[in-house]
Amino acid sequence: MPVITLYKERFSKFMGKKVTIEDLTRNLPWIGFDLEEITEDYVKAEYNPNRIDFCSYAGVARALKGFLELETGLPKYTVNAPKTTLIIDEAVANVRPYMLAGVVRNIKLDEDAVVELMEIQEDLHWGIGRDRKKASIGIHNLDVVKSPFTFTAVEPASVKFVPLGKTEEMNLKEILEKHEKGMDYRHLVDWSPTYPLLIDKDGAVLSMPPIINGELTRVDADTRNLFLDVTGTSYEAVEKSLNVLATALADMGGTLEKVNVKYSDRTVISPNLSPEKMRLRVDYANELLGLRLSEAETIKCLQKCRLNAKKMSHGVLEVSYPAYRIDILHEVDLVEEVAIGYGYYKLKPTIPKAVTVGEQHPAHRLANTVRQIMIGLGFLEAMNFTLTNERVHYEFMRTKPENPIKLANPVSLDYTIMRQSLLPGLMKNLADNKSESFPQRLFEASDVGKINKRIETMCERRLHVAAVSSHSTANFTEIKSIVEAFLANLGLKWQIKEAKHSSFLEGRTAAIIVNGKQLGVLGEIHPQVLNNFELENPTAAFEIDLEPLIKK
Repeated sequence: MPVITLYKERFSKFMGKKVTIEDLTRNLPWIGFDLEEITEDYVKAEYNPNRIDFCSYAGVARALKGFLELETGLPKYTVNAPKTTLIIDEAVANVRPYMLAGVVRNIKLDEDAVVELMEIQEDLHWGIGRDRKKASIGIHNLDVVKSPFTFTAVEPASVKFVPLGKTEEMNLKEILEKHEKGMDYRHLVDWSPTYPLLIDKDGAVLSMPPIINGELTRVDADTRNLFLDVTGTSYEAVEKSLNVLATALADMGGTLEKVNVKYSDRTVISPNLSPEKMRLRVDYANELLGLRLSEAETIKCLQKCRLNAKKMSHGVLEVSYPAYRIDILHEVDLVEEVAIGYGYYKLKPTIPKAVTVGEQHPAHRLANTVRQIMIGLGFLEAMNFTLTNERVHYEFMRTKPENPIKLANPVSLDYTIMRQSLLPGLMKNLADNKSESFPQRLFEASDVGKINKRIETMCERRLHVAAVSSHSTANFTEIKSIVEAFLANLGLKWQIKEAKHSSFLEGRTAAIIVNGKQLGVLGEIHPQVLNNFELENPTAAFEIDLEPLIKK
């Protein structure tokens, strides 16, 4: 969770009045902060990542002014006509296709403000940019470079510049190999034959997005005019990052100015700080909050959260929210704003009309019992992701895919399908820990995903348990005795019958039959599977489908 440290003296300047530590500790929790540390001089507060506009003093002050009714309604931002041009070269289309920009003039910075700017930049990299993958930000001294600027892509060894924090020129390849930031983020560009570069009219380098800025445009306390660039693979993330940054700088005293961003097929004027609009049903808000607010009272609550609202029709409001509020996606988000504006402290707890007694879901109850038994049998619990990939799940286990549940938009080749079995994950655990001492005995009791046999468009989750025992003498007899002890502790009657399974060694594999139905398999893992996971020790394993054993 992101954290901001608010020093009372500096924060008072943003509030336009003296603020005490008591004021901060009393009011911040009601607008969405958790207090982590309180001292005589500052408060360290944690906020939800969806409120990334809280990454700056200006953003926190905006919200608190509204809550305290010092300033209410939609903040207004004036953005002057563009005098600067940014050209997007088609060469970047395949590596880093989007960039937007803005200019901030006549801003007065001090050392604290420069440090805050860097912190805002990193918070946005993490909160919206997903560690620079979707969006990354550059903040430059505008006075040392000339428009028009060009965002292009060049060969790694063709251009040299002095990266931020260094004194010697390096080419782009050297930056990825030697610079701290280059080594951290090289994976974002090193797969491409050309690397992104932002240059000015005379070819001076501003930055190598998304890796590092140039020392030439370093921002310090004497800087008065800023050039902001945001580049990335997601246009939405780029635009949102720029909006949050630009509005924070405007509230820090800067004058905003637009930039002409020229793509090959269109021209974009950025930043666009026009408010977004959404409808809110007053009855819907009252139903969720247990209140009886009138339209006028609801509007007042929204204004305290720095939104504007007006009546559209009976019981329906049109709500305008600012460009930096990237968290408002649904009508229910506006209901939350009504609750904040009304005051959570005013909401009175009520006893539910229907009196019920809560208890564990039967599947959870069985899973907890299974965990206790397996721990008692000397196994250590592992908890793996429910997502995996075809290579580990099928190819390494010598099995064929059976209606795999695939992700429509996987963000990584490591996570492309939902697992149908627990054993591949446990085998990977052994592979990741082969440098540790043996024997290693691991188990997992969790969900797998299967396609519903009756309705093929539906996916169902089924509770499984699986275990592996890996050491120099692991064998069929050992795992069979463990399975029998496990089933006996569950109070079941079972049969162990010879079977075949491609993941297990033929002749040392058996089916686990409970109540006349095959629920699992046990045996010694096939040598080829061990080779696939680069394991040297013999490994015995079992997996059981527990779903039929859940007492509904």
